[in-house]
Order: sequence, then structure tokens, then C-alpha cells
Amino acid sequence: MSTNQAATSVLMLDVSAVMMGSVNTVHPAVITDGNDTLLIDTGYPGQYPLLREAMKSHGLSIDSITHVIITHQDLDHIGSLPAIRQHAPRPVEVMSSQEERPYIQGEKRLIKVTPEAIERAKASLPPEVPAEWRNAFISTLENPPRSPVDTIIHEGEELPICGGIVVIGTPGHTPGHISLYHRPTRTLIAADALRVVDGELHGPDADTTVDIPLATQSIAQLAAYDISSVICYHGGKVEGPVVHRLLELSGTQRSL
Repeated sequence: MSTNQAATSVLMLDVSAVMMGSVNTVHPAVITDGNDTLLIDTGYPGQYPLLREAMKSHGLSIDSITHVIITHQDLDHIGSLPAIRQHAPRPVEVMSSQEERPYIQGEKRLIKVTPEAIERAKASLPPEVPAEWRNAFISTLENPPRSPVDTIIHEGEELPICGGIVVIGTPGHTPGHISLYHRPTRTLIAADALRVVDGELHGPDADTTVDIPLATQSIAQLAAYDISSVICYHGGKVEGPVVHRLLELSGTQRSL
């Protein structure tokens, strides 16, 4: 899927794998203009080959990546970042918010992967799960992937990449969560600030969001942008005017 403006493309990737007996799909985004290729989030640990194939399906080589933005610290967003850096034929600039950086770099424990959460995850594994998969899953929780972050990006900053990408602070799902707005194509990459469920925008998953009231406030500010399409990490893409839906989700009343 793509939205084009001159030579710039915004692509939504479909990265799917069977997890716990069901198919789980996430949607990293790629913005490319022929010079720079920006990947936004990287899938789960071990999904580098799937990410490579997803990019190939859009006619792109994973070796073309020049920049990576990690929107926040969750495992399904940072998972394949170390592999990307390891296999890249040239240096890749990795960017994140200041708040999320120490978690991505492994200096702090991921806030949702507490010892208690690990024990709950162990207990939730079905007995038919093979021991090899079970051990690998637990090892990943206990030793999550980590990678250096080269550049801190700030709320309101416009990155001079692929025609201009605005950094939007959308805390709530995690304390330093960010979303991105590609100005030339009017595309919002919401990450986990929003979800798509049955073709409609929804707020973040309450079970995996640290601060729901703050996350709801973050949705309100997205309505200030002239958005023609939204890419959500979970659920995919919604196209067309979304401002009324964003205001509805945030509980904001405003004259339009």
C-alpha cells in the first residue's frame, strides 16, 4: 500500500507470524524518496527475514534502509533492530525520543516486562507449546533486544527526511511514545497511539497502555493535523478524513 507525492512513497508493511496458535500481524511503515529510506519500527525479535520479504514485496531492498525510528520501547517495535544493524551494508541512523532511549539501549528494564509479567507470560503458555519455543520466548523476555540510539528526536521537530516528517509526542501507551506525520502525503504513522479494529480507528489497547488518560489526551492533539490516511501498527490503514473520529476518541468538543 502506498501514497505518492513526487518521488516519495509511504508504504505499510504486513509482517505476520503464528504466535501462540494464531496469526499475529504488525505494520511497520517505510518512507522512501530514492535517496533515503526510513523504517518506522522493526517487528518482533526474530522477524528480520519477514521484514526483508515484506520490503521486497514493495520492490525495496532491506539494505536500502538509511534511518530507523523506534516509536517506543515495546518488544514488537524494537525486536528486529539489532538484526537490521548487524546486516546493514552501511551505518543506519537510529532515532527515538529521549524518554524511550534508555529502554531501547538496554540501560533500563522495559517497563512492561517486569518479573511479575514474565511469570504471568510463562503461566499463560499452552502446554502443547514446544519446549524449544517456550525457552526461546522466556529468554527473550528476560533478555530483550537492545540497540544504541544515535539521535534523539523531539516533539514538534520536523525531520528533513523524505520531504519532511513531523515528530508528535503521544505519551500514554508508554511514557515517551511518539507518532509521526509525513507532511507531503498527509500521512499519520500512529504507531500504538491508535488501532484499527474492523476498519475503524480506536484508541490504544487498554491492557497494554501504561496511562490511558494521558493516551486519550494524546489523541486529541492528532486532530490538529491535516490527515488523509493513518497507518496503525496494529490493524493497518484507514484512509479519508479522520478528524471527527479523533475528536470522538479523545472526548474533545470543538467547532469545525
